[in-house]
Amino acid sequence: MNGSLALAEEFCTAMKGTSIEAVDVVLCPPYPFLTSMTDSAFALGAQNVSAQKNGAHTGEVSADMLKQCGCEYVIVGHSERRQDQGESSESVAGKALAALRAGLTPVICVGEPLDVREKDGVNQYIADQLAPVLETLNSEDLKQCVLAYEPIWAIGTGKTASPEQAQAVHAFIRKQVSEKGAKDVRIVYGGSVKPDNAATLFAQQDIDGGLIGGASLKVDDFVAICQAAN
Repeated sequence: MNGSLALAEEFCTAMKGTSIEAVDVVLCPPYPFLTSMTDSAFALGAQNVSAQKNGAHTGEVSADMLKQCGCEYVIVGHSERRQDQGESSESVAGKALAALRAGLTPVICVGEPLDVREKDGVNQYIADQLAPVLETLNSEDLKQCVLAYEPIWAIGTGKTASPEQAQAVHAFIRKQVSEKGAKDVRIVYGGSVKPDNAATLFAQQDIDGGLIGGASLKVDDFVAICQAAN
């Protein structure tokens, strides 16, 4: 819940003047700024979506509504929503399916807290988060998704998983989705990605890009990260 209309407009201006042809750039502003950021220089995404298609769900926003606002992507299952709103992995799977049926690409987030990592329980924790998604989506659906690994202990803390730690989890995720016939699905990393560590992270075999949090509030930092991916 950060940013402003002025920042949204600053991003639009900055991205128009930036050449990043080899990278799919997606900006996901808060709902009120979506229609102010429709621009061919980047794709537009939302930060959440309802699993419901329509009906009496006051305060919710459907996938069809997002599509009408110009969205192509939507984040589902971000760790902050799992923590603050109590979203379950089953709910996340339902949101991903709703997004797909509306023609949106869901960015499905998974990631472990620090205590799980310290107990060497990362793979099982990630597998449990992925299980409802793999049960709900068929192979063709899954191929249309983006998966995002965001270790909770590295979000907004300044701590970052080492390239080796991130790669190990990405390889595990790829193994899980490969068993469902979607080995080429894009898997991005989120967790204090910055201009000075982006290139090293993105160089890992199974890291296909980044889900940028805090650094996306600074236009210059965000552009530098995009250029590192380029």
